Amino acid sequence: MATSGTGFSDQGLRRLREVLAGHVESQKIPGLVALVSRGGHSHVEALGTMRHDGGAPMRRDTIFRMASTSKPVTMAAAMVLLDECRLRLDDPVDPWLPELADRRVLKRPDGPLDDTVPALRPITVRDLLTSTFGLGVDFESMASPIRAATFERLDYSVASGPAPDPDEWMRRLGELPLQYQPGVRWQYDLSNEVAGVLVSRVAGQPLETFLRERILDPLGMKDTAFHVPADKIDRLPPLYGPDPQTGEFTVWDQAAGGRSSTPPAFQGAGGGLVSTADDYHSYFRMLLNHGMHGSERILSRTAVELITTNRLSPAQQAARDTMFSGVAHLSCGQGTSGGWGFGMAVRTARSDYAPIGQFGWFGGTGTTAYADPANQLTGILLTQVGLSTPDSPRAMNDFWTTLYQAID
Repeated sequence: MATSGTGFSDQGLRRLREVLAGHVESQKIPGLVALVSRGGHSHVEALGTMRHDGGAPMRRDTIFRMASTSKPVTMAAAMVLLDECRLRLDDPVDPWLPELADRRVLKRPDGPLDDTVPALRPITVRDLLTSTFGLGVDFESMASPIRAATFERLDYSVASGPAPDPDEWMRRLGELPLQYQPGVRWQYDLSNEVAGVLVSRVAGQPLETFLRERILDPLGMKDTAFHVPADKIDRLPPLYGPDPQTGEFTVWDQAAGGRSSTPPAFQGAGGGLVSTADDYHSYFRMLLNHGMHGSERILSRTAVELITTNRLSPAQQAARDTMFSGVAHLSCGQGTSGGWGFGMAVRTARSDYAPIGQFGWFGGTGTTAYADPANQLTGILLTQVGLSTPDSPRAMNDFWTTLYQAID
C-alpha cells in the first residue's frame, strides 16, 4: 500500500529502514542519517549513535564531513559567475590564476618531471569545471613521479595535515608540470580545488563568503560551511577509518579540537564542506526544480543543465570508465556510473537500479547524495565511517538498491 502522497510505498520504506538498521546492528557503522524525498515529500531515518562505543544518538540535524560530496555544491558558485558573465567557459584562466600560465606538460604521463614539452594551449575555465585541466588523481598512474609530487605538495587529507592558504597552495601547484595536455583527459579531484580558488579570485572574496551569499543562505543551508562552530560541535561525530585488516575503529578526526572545528586556511571546494541531510536536500531539490528555490531563482535553468548532464567526450569518458572500473571492488561500484558534468557524476548507462540521468556524488567519509530527474527523487545517506573498508560503500549500495524498490 502506498504512503499517501509521498510517492513511496509503506512496505518499501520499512524495508529501507530494515536494511539500514542491519548495517548499524552489524557494528560496522555506528550510526547514519538517511533522507529520501519525492514529489515534495521527504522521509528521514536517523539510526545508531554518534560514537562507535555508544553515546548520543544520531539525529536528523547531525553534521557530517561531506568530503567529495562537497563538489556538487561548491560548483554552484562557479555557475553563478558564468550566469553573470564574470567567467566564460572557454576563456583562459591565466588572468586570475597566473600560476597556471605557460604550462609544461610531461612527454609521458609516467615519465620524469623534467622531461616536458610546452602546453599546446592555455588552461580554460571549461577545463577546470570538467576536471580535464591536466592534473589530478588518476588510478592508472598512482605510482608515477607526478602523482607523488602532487600528493607531497598539495594534499591536505587528515594524514597529510592542513593545507596552506590559497596563494601558497597555488604557488606549489605552479611548480608542477601537467600530466596531460589541457582538455585531453578526465582526472579526479584537483580541478575542483583549483576552481574554488578561481571563484574566490574572480569574486574578490573568500570562497565560503561568496558561496554563502549566493547559494547557502538563499537555500537556507544554515549548517553548511567549511568548519563547525563551537556552539554546534556537539552535533559533529568523530570520523572513523576502520583498520582494513581488523576492522577496528580508528579515529581519523575528532569533533572538538579536530580538523573540522576551526576555520581552515584553505577552503577546499573539492572536499571541505560539513553539512546535514536537510541542507543537502535543499540544494538537490533546487537542481531538480531547474534552479528555483520557491519563488527565488538561484541558478539559471541552463546552468543547472550544464552541471547535471555529461560533459565528457567519448575519449575522456573511456578514460574515466577505465579508472573507476579498476577500483569498483573497493568502493562497491560507487563512482562507476558513467559521465561527469560540472563537479558531479551523471549516469549515462543503466548499470544498476538507478536510471540514466541520475546525478550527484559520494565522499570518502561515507557520504552519498544524488537526485534523479526521471523519478523526481532525491536520496542522501550520511555516515561517520570512511572508505578504508567496504562497509560504508556497501551501506550506500544497499541504500540506493532499496530506495529504488520503495518507489510507488
